[in-house]
Amino acid sequence: MVGNIIENNMVTISGRVATNTEYSHEVYGEGFYYFILEVPRLSNSYDKIPVTISERLISRQKLEIGKVVEIEGQFRSYNSYNNEGNKLVLTVFAREINFLEDEKSIKNPNQIYLNGYICKKPVYRTTPFGREITDILLAVNRPYNKSDYIPCISWGRNARYSENLTIGDNIKVWGRIQSREYQKKLDSQEIITKIAYEVSVSKMEVGGDPKEEENSGQTEDNGEFDREE
Repeated sequence: MVGNIIENNMVTISGRVATNTEYSHEVYGEGFYYFILEVPRLSNSYDKIPVTISERLISRQKLEIGKVVEIEGQFRSYNSYNNEGNKLVLTVFAREINFLEDEKSIKNPNQIYLNGYICKKPVYRTTPFGREITDILLAVNRPYNKSDYIPCISWGRNARYSENLTIGDNIKVWGRIQSREYQKKLDSQEIITKIAYEVSVSKMEVGGDPKEEENSGQTEDNGEFDREE
């Protein structure tokens, strides 16, 4: 049972450690640390992805800025309460780490697979440049009756298809984790720059009753895009 749930959420990212590790929290005496991994894109830019890792997988002396690593794990969410209210925080929870020689050793730097349920009505729109986007919030189950809530974006024909999905629909998605900067205006009129994380979907499969499997929708839209607001 637990094994099946873990298979609902699988991530592999590779890149260069961009920040020092910082202490995050402790669970039953096990310490966890946090750092940012710069994951290369085809466009010669980077996604800056947060990673949470157990002290049992690393030594802080070894995991230092500039090291090239491959992380296998899950994309998880949790709620953070601060002055801005309730905020959904996303991080890659590392289960395995491999140290690589350099970035030339990286083959497929950013891959994610999720099998979850739509928990909010998908929102379809077009960007100022005419690209079609549908925003999806996916609930992915994990052990101990918990769920991760993962924002996803689909493009083109995937966007048109997923616009008509409803709350409770089971879908499987393949893609990559994407970071993007955006600006937020505070009550004090100050404008600050923040980073959001989401899954950019390249392939989607709609599940459901096994008897209807042959009629389930499956679409694919390959490519690498920057989201526009």
